[in-house]
Amino acid sequence: MYTHNLDPVLIDFGFISIRWYSLAYIIGIVIGWWFGKKIIRHILKTNSIKFKIDDFDDFISYVIFSIVIGGRLGYVIFYNFKYYISNPSDIFKVWEGGMSFHGALLGIIIGTYLFSKKKGISTFLMLDIVACVAPIGIFLGRIANFINSELIGKVTNISWSVTFPLVDKLPRHPSQLYEAMLEGVVLFFILNILIYKRKYKIGSSSCLFLIFYGVFRIISETFREPDAQIGYLFNSISMGTALSFLMVLSGLVILRILRKNEI
Repeated sequence: MYTHNLDPVLIDFGFISIRWYSLAYIIGIVIGWWFGKKIIRHILKTNSIKFKIDDFDDFISYVIFSIVIGGRLGYVIFYNFKYYISNPSDIFKVWEGGMSFHGALLGIIIGTYLFSKKKGISTFLMLDIVACVAPIGIFLGRIANFINSELIGKVTNISWSVTFPLVDKLPRHPSQLYEAMLEGVVLFFILNILIYKRKYKIGSSSCLFLIFYGVFRIISETFREPDAQIGYLFNSISMGTALSFLMVLSGLVILRILRKNEI
């Protein structure tokens, strides 16, 4: 058993502090930016697609705003609507925490669609690139969740359990690390092996992202405590599980439609 003693604050200057969570977002975006351009160059070599590399630089600003706005509104609507409807001014207090992956996902899809229409680029092409680099940010984000002692796992007696003193003294599953491995490392390799195939089909990576992330998240949710303010829906499933099931279903439906249109 490991006793968690990590500090969420990396450096504290007194008037301002640098937190691991904020750093995870920044590093994830920077690495994703670099790797995304690498993927684009590969796609341009193997496909007859018109695309300006510089357009991807403009796209990053859309991604950042989409993540922040979508992630925040997703948390407000999916996870704590009753509180925020009574305290609407708190919606803007992003620094106090409260972001939803599924909300950020919807934000990115909308932001990508708007950007693609403006530039005359395939929306699915841009979503495929995002899908392939997203696991980098997800991995770093889950590590930051672990450091912050948040999104804790269920109580267990396994040998690799973790005690989070900021929460209680009970040994728990390090569910954040499970998610970091599945949603970050494993998903990254699956999608990037796919996109580097010679006969890669546009839309495949984004659809498989929805499917595999959804499946991995549902698995991880079985080891994770449900959000205290919500508990279990229908006394059996968490909000994360319900939203992830919709992700899997959406991915399967869209993939089938894309395949059908190829015939």
